[in-house]
Amino acid sequence: MSGLALKDFALKDNNQPAKIISFQAVDSTAQASGSLTEVTVLIDAVNMGFQAVARTREGISAFLRRNGGHLAQPVSVLALTDGGMKILLQPSLDGNALADQLDHDSEGLRSLTRSAGENGAIERYDLSLRWVDALAKNELPRAGRKLLIWAGPGWPQLDQQGLQIGEKAEQGMFKEIVTLSASLREADMTLYSVSLGMPGLGTYLYKDFVKGVKTADKAKPTNLSLKVIATQTGGLALPPDNDLASQIAICVQDATAFYKLSFDPPKADNANEYHDLKVEIDTPGLTARTRTGYYNQP
Repeated sequence: MSGLALKDFALKDNNQPAKIISFQAVDSTAQASGSLTEVTVLIDAVNMGFQAVARTREGISAFLRRNGGHLAQPVSVLALTDGGMKILLQPSLDGNALADQLDHDSEGLRSLTRSAGENGAIERYDLSLRWVDALAKNELPRAGRKLLIWAGPGWPQLDQQGLQIGEKAEQGMFKEIVTLSASLREADMTLYSVSLGMPGLGTYLYKDFVKGVKTADKAKPTNLSLKVIATQTGGLALPPDNDLASQIAICVQDATAFYKLSFDPPKADNANEYHDLKVEIDTPGLTARTRTGYYNQP
């Protein structure tokens, strides 16, 4: 929603009032004279089978052809495969041209053979998270907001695979949680989760893990699941739906109008101090969706 001013916002850091030191309202009109928010749609060919990948490509193509192929923001398309990240489509505002190219060239969407069972789940978990962090770090030098829409169910939740998590593994996961949180925030990247299918019994279990992890002994693989990270960046974790084009369109609406607030964090006595963030809006019926926290450093 556009039309709000600084006076309409209040920021709390660990439930304590924090002074907002800068405020910027961004809408499509303002962006027309400056840099547009970039949208990247990623096809997850690591964690989906061939048929699901093909249907996902069709859904993305349908999104690109909406509104006569006129895109409000530049859109690019990537594919994550067992061989790494591949750029399928460079950023463009011409949705029809992008869709034509995507329909014509599916070479980058072929999944390779990977290990099965527990080892395969660990490989896909590690590969997926490594590339989320790499994408964020790659965007660090570039100014402007970036929306990363992850098309696929996400990587395995290893704690649901019956794996035993030891102290060393917990420390490694906590370090990864802290690093990834910082990378996405500093890159000004918001993550979104969309996928084909229908909601099931486990669709909303991720909500039990969206609170920030304060210490290593509380770290679990589920804290690094796609939907948890998306929620923590202020993005959306949409339930599975067979209309993928509409899901993507809902996510892209976030680039139309948004607000940027900044503040000075309090002094940290120790490394990796987790701080909960809340933004309140003094307008009935409105709720702010933003980053849910950060890790403060001395």
